[in-house]
Amino acid sequence: MERFAELLDRLVLTPSRNGKLRLIIDYFSTVPDPDRGYGLAGLTGGLDFPAIKPAMLRTLVMERVDPVLFDYSYDYVGDLAETVSLIWPSRGGGTAAPTLSEVVRRLAQASRSDAPAVMGGLLDDLSPSGRFAAIKLATGGLRVGVSARLTKQALAAFGEVDVHEIEELWHGLAPPYEPFFAWLEKRGPRPQNAALAPFRPVMLAHAVAEADFSTIRSEDYAAEWKWDGIRVQAVNQGGVRRLYSRTGDDISGAFPDLLEAMDFEGALDGELLVGDPQQRTGTFSDLQQRLNRKTVSRTMLRDYPVFMRCYDALTLDKRDIRALPYVERRELLEAFVSRLSPERFDLSPNIAFATLEELDEKRCNPLHPVIEGVMLKRKDSPYLPGRPKGPWFKWKRDPYTVDAVLMYAQRGHGKRSSFYSDYTFGVWSGPPEDPVLVPVGKAYFGFTDEELRQLDKYVRENTIERFGPVRAVRADRNHGLVLEVAFEGLQRSTRHKSGVAMRFPRISRLRWDKPAHEADRLETLEAMLPPS
Repeated sequence: MERFAELLDRLVLTPSRNGKLRLIIDYFSTVPDPDRGYGLAGLTGGLDFPAIKPAMLRTLVMERVDPVLFDYSYDYVGDLAETVSLIWPSRGGGTAAPTLSEVVRRLAQASRSDAPAVMGGLLDDLSPSGRFAAIKLATGGLRVGVSARLTKQALAAFGEVDVHEIEELWHGLAPPYEPFFAWLEKRGPRPQNAALAPFRPVMLAHAVAEADFSTIRSEDYAAEWKWDGIRVQAVNQGGVRRLYSRTGDDISGAFPDLLEAMDFEGALDGELLVGDPQQRTGTFSDLQQRLNRKTVSRTMLRDYPVFMRCYDALTLDKRDIRALPYVERRELLEAFVSRLSPERFDLSPNIAFATLEELDEKRCNPLHPVIEGVMLKRKDSPYLPGRPKGPWFKWKRDPYTVDAVLMYAQRGHGKRSSFYSDYTFGVWSGPPEDPVLVPVGKAYFGFTDEELRQLDKYVRENTIERFGPVRAVRADRNHGLVLEVAFEGLQRSTRHKSGVAMRFPRISRLRWDKPAHEADRLETLEAMLPPS
């Protein structure tokens, strides 16, 4: 367990992607089975301990330390696992720390009734770093800057195999992955993919750059609209139906309405959207009502039905068509989609254009507000996993920008837990002679590490009220920090006091030079809204 704890500690403190890869590869190389397999499962979200809840951890620690001391400590540290691991009273006595395998076994066997005793016993037996790792593992929130995709790339480098080969095997594997590691170390055969309806690595596009336009000939490319939903892969094989995210996560359980309509044999690539393809395409805000849910109520299914707007096909009727040129796949897909439920599936239309200038005009003035740009796909391109340079380009609409005033700040997580790094900002509303700020969004990226330190210092020096972990920052016409905020789109929202919700807001500039009273007004944002 201590070796896994050391890995998490070092991952948190290592900012570079290559540095994180080296740490994970070293862990797989030096830690024996089955511990390294359970470490892999922890990094990729492959472990689930439903009996362990954050509220239970708070109760446990406050039975052992003064509640006021805990509250002060939690407010300062900003992370529950780190606070508990540091403040937990050491029992002493030289008991050998349990292995990662032992921790996983004890957590997996814990019931709701004995979970407090099991977790308390583990925390007694572990060092502070071991406690931190055990809590993160138990609650499923590692937050060490490592995605499942990055971990798979580390596995590929460790075993000297292609990462796409690992992705196609992944959903047929189970912890602690001993035959899988034997194959990577050339000690055993390649595991057979026992999973029906497996995920197949998706083809991704490069954002078009100015230099690319000199190499793109309009006659060589087809164009499609780029819809603002989430990329999914719908697979039905041998009666097994699965819906995957673009990174290979199985999200089938959250979308039973689409799964029920997957009455086909094949693997389709497309965009998950809310609405009815024949009548209405909802916004990303609508889609968010359905995301990250383990169960879906009848009301949610009724009010926010989902459908799939198909872009491409990987297999059709048991035939793998990825090697075919795009235009041939598209022709087969058109015929295939025409046989599917029109309430749950449709085809993203091609865009007719003769020149890139004509396509640019359509990109800037799309036929629907849920379109965020266009896709350019080379007509002769096969369906290739990953992000090859040249076959596919995404040409998104230019981002919107607005000048807003910082209103609230909250501490971040992980390596940002000591900084106020999550910022709520607002614009002016009401009569010009007596305006008030209304919140319009929240952002926690877009700034450099140095700018983060400047922002954190500003928040601490200008806090006027405290609401738990949130700090209200002085913001009025004569005093306030103006942030230039970039965002991809805007939609109406009844959930926000301002009546608007931003899509992918990020801080693009700190406007130290701009007086707060010169920030934008709500009317500026309302003018950007699509027609009702």
